[in-house]
Amino acid sequence: MNSSVNLSPVAAGGRIKVLIVDDSALVRQLLTEIFSRERDMTVVGAAPNPLVAREMIRATDPDVLTLDIEMPQMDGLDFLERLMRLRPMPVVMVSTLTDRGSEATLRALELGAVDFVSKPKLGIAQGIAEYAEEIVAKVRVAARARGIRARPVRPVAPQPLPQLGNRRLSTEKIIFIGASTGGTEAVREVLERMPADSPAVLVTQHMPPGFTRTFAARLDSLCRLHVSEAVDGERVLPGHAYIAPGGLHLKLVRSGANYVAALDDGEPVNRHKPSVEVLFHSAAELCGPNAIGVMLTGMGRDGALAMRRMKDAGAWNVAQDEASCVVFGMPKEAIAAGAVDEVLPVQDIAGRLLQRLGSTGARTNRV
Repeated sequence: MNSSVNLSPVAAGGRIKVLIVDDSALVRQLLTEIFSRERDMTVVGAAPNPLVAREMIRATDPDVLTLDIEMPQMDGLDFLERLMRLRPMPVVMVSTLTDRGSEATLRALELGAVDFVSKPKLGIAQGIAEYAEEIVAKVRVAARARGIRARPVRPVAPQPLPQLGNRRLSTEKIIFIGASTGGTEAVREVLERMPADSPAVLVTQHMPPGFTRTFAARLDSLCRLHVSEAVDGERVLPGHAYIAPGGLHLKLVRSGANYVAALDDGEPVNRHKPSVEVLFHSAAELCGPNAIGVMLTGMGRDGALAMRRMKDAGAWNVAQDEASCVVFGMPKEAIAAGAVDEVLPVQDIAGRLLQRLGSTGARTNRV
């Protein structure tokens, strides 16, 4: 089934119809109160389990589903998998902030969920009230999400791309990637195609603390690159990808002749921590024409201005195209800022990066 999500309620200025699925009566009550306060939202139902939710979906035709992962009778992942196969629609997962919860959340994003929020482990009422702004914002984004389609239960791994075979290129070039909503799968799509001798890759994906370590470990199991959560002060090496830890900014610094990862516990930038702006600004400052920038799916404009600075400093930049984005926000803003050299479907980005690197090496044998 390849149905896309119906965007008409949002496009027409109507209210976003939200269906809440959670086995906790308290959570259902709190989320109902949160969404009901918003002028552009209406709660069309609150189901205690997926079996009830299935009937409510038929009866109410919601625009967005909020879905708990751990529930009786049928857990959220099983339900999500069936939902995305039979009736694809925007889903925001409500996840516990645990190792098990983060693994399940990443699986949910792989199955087609648009985004997730973390359910507090203690003090549910106070915790969810504090997360109200985030939950509301993510439901709004989900309602505008593009291309909600059925996903294969076991995605086919992409065909490997040939190695660069040019140690100088791998050593001197660095690839910088920024992503937000929908980005976990987009980042995987790019990194899984990269060869083992790829230049170093630094990634800022908007994620909270506790999830990026699991995200990095998952990518490491799938990719020929070695993927890890970035560590402050570690040398940045070819054949490695470094994921910004949730709650910390990642940037590139120099230590003598070497590039080094630096973590910064400063204030959020563009309301994000980690911020793409911080990472891309360091690329513009330190790498100049040795930098390659990649802007993937995401809401907002984080990183757009710094990506323009990268381009002005000589970097070559690419953005994900609208058709393959879950949310065409960050790429659109980067394009509008004049920061982008090419716009490509996500599945073509890795190949184009390697082609660009290869042609650069063949032309000048240096970077």
